[in-house]
Amino acid sequence: MVTIRRWWDRKGLQIGLLALVVGSAWILRQTQGELVFETYQAITRPLEMLQSRPTPEERLRDARILELQTRIEDLESQKTKLQDLLGYVEKEPLASRPIPARVIGRSADQWWQQVTLNRGTNAGIQEGFIVKADGGLVGLVESVTPNTSRVLLISDLKSQVGVSVSRTAAKGVLRGDSSAEAVLEFYEKVPNAKVGDLVSTSTYSQKFPSGLAVGRIKSLDLKKLPASVAKIELFPPIRSLDWVAVYPKPENQESANKVPQKSK
Repeated sequence: MVTIRRWWDRKGLQIGLLALVVGSAWILRQTQGELVFETYQAITRPLEMLQSRPTPEERLRDARILELQTRIEDLESQKTKLQDLLGYVEKEPLASRPIPARVIGRSADQWWQQVTLNRGTNAGIQEGFIVKADGGLVGLVESVTPNTSRVLLISDLKSQVGVSVSRTAAKGVLRGDSSAEAVLEFYEKVPNAKVGDLVSTSTYSQKFPSGLAVGRIKSLDLKKLPASVAKIELFPPIRSLDWVAVYPKPENQESANKVPQKSK
């Protein structure tokens, strides 16, 4: 009897703990954890009640703060872009300084075709004026109202610009491709050009003065018939135009240039 008691004294606690574990496991299996979840809820519910929840007024205040922060960031971004444009404009001679304008209209189905500016005849803009942005030529003013202008972009499929390779003076016609790239059709079958060459408006251009940056040759296809072609990576940010500069067309542009039948 004494031996059993001594054994119980030594093993009783372990047996009790084992029984508790087995019993708990059986209960969890039978209740699928509901008892534990209810116990957790009973413990944490008072703590949740102590936590303060925002009132409708506080939520409205937070929403207004976020709105103001968004507007401030947008204004700061516009300020930076306008300062960059004004710095660009001020580099031009006083007599030929362009008119700054902002893009205010651009439809999704004509994203690469045209944009609408917030300046028109009241600001001195006329049809045929040239539109540029950081990077170079953007397009041509196609129509105007007193307070707006519609610009045909050089990325439009209808756009045709007489251009030349700056390194070799190889000439051709740049056509829009409804993307950030354009297609250059050379006059020559095998032009003196290579990937990486810079492209600008040529002296043969009817609508633009020569020397306006356009882009860079991205690829060449010398087997294309009837003439070789090149893919041109456009420099101006046609995809994300915001502020632009509008220039008068040089008065002697049309009379000074002799244009081949194919160029524009």
